[in-house]
Amino acid sequence: MKVSIVTAVFNCANTIEDCIKSVVGQTHKNREHIIIDGGSRDGTLEVINKYRDKITKVVSEPDRGIYDAMNKGIRLATGNIVGILNSDDIYADEFVVENVLKAMSDGKVDTCYGDLVYVDREDTKKVIRNWKGGEFNKLNFKRGWMPPHPTFFVKREIYEKYGLFNLGFPIAADYEIMLRSLYRYNVSTAYVPKVLVKMRTGGKSRPDALRIAKNMLENYQAWRVNGLRVNPFTFILKPLLKVTQYIGQK
Repeated sequence: MKVSIVTAVFNCANTIEDCIKSVVGQTHKNREHIIIDGGSRDGTLEVINKYRDKITKVVSEPDRGIYDAMNKGIRLATGNIVGILNSDDIYADEFVVENVLKAMSDGKVDTCYGDLVYVDREDTKKVIRNWKGGEFNKLNFKRGWMPPHPTFFVKREIYEKYGLFNLGFPIAADYEIMLRSLYRYNVSTAYVPKVLVKMRTGGKSRPDALRIAKNMLENYQAWRVNGLRVNPFTFILKPLLKVTQYIGQK
């Protein structure tokens, strides 16, 4: 089964090489890597070009943000399954794609997700925060839960059937698309109880009070736009759940 990995990047010359290497090193070889660059000017393209023979497609042009870039990549994908790997992120080991395929080997499973760790920006062996996806329970969405989106793999036909990222959500389009597919449309999913992705801390998405407030508002709007009944406590519990992910970390 063919797997497409989509990476959106903009001015990430310091991290894109690690991202590419983690895809190149995967044991499952029937894959493609699609990189959508927003018109970087910091040397990112020069790094990408070093690995041009190992990358299936590279597009470099202005876009309307990260989710627009992801949509471009998904539209170009030819694999049966599509995964998103951000330019600051790396796969936890060389068996990630292989483990995803095992989880989705049952034809009834249309998506899957796993665990994610936030790591130090310079020392990716130093874990700052541990985000366990946990077994799927649809009702957990009402308790503020969501799967770690960078670990979320989706059959391409699901995107074709239920749509891509909604650009009306500049911060929380990842939450909206998972709520739409897993909660509204009951798309099947499987949990892989392994760390699939390492995410660097301190990037452009670093939280601050204003961003947290905007994120909560978009989370609320995600329920409304999907015609779902809104529980106000959901948006209080969601940030509180993140606090527990730091327990035991140094």
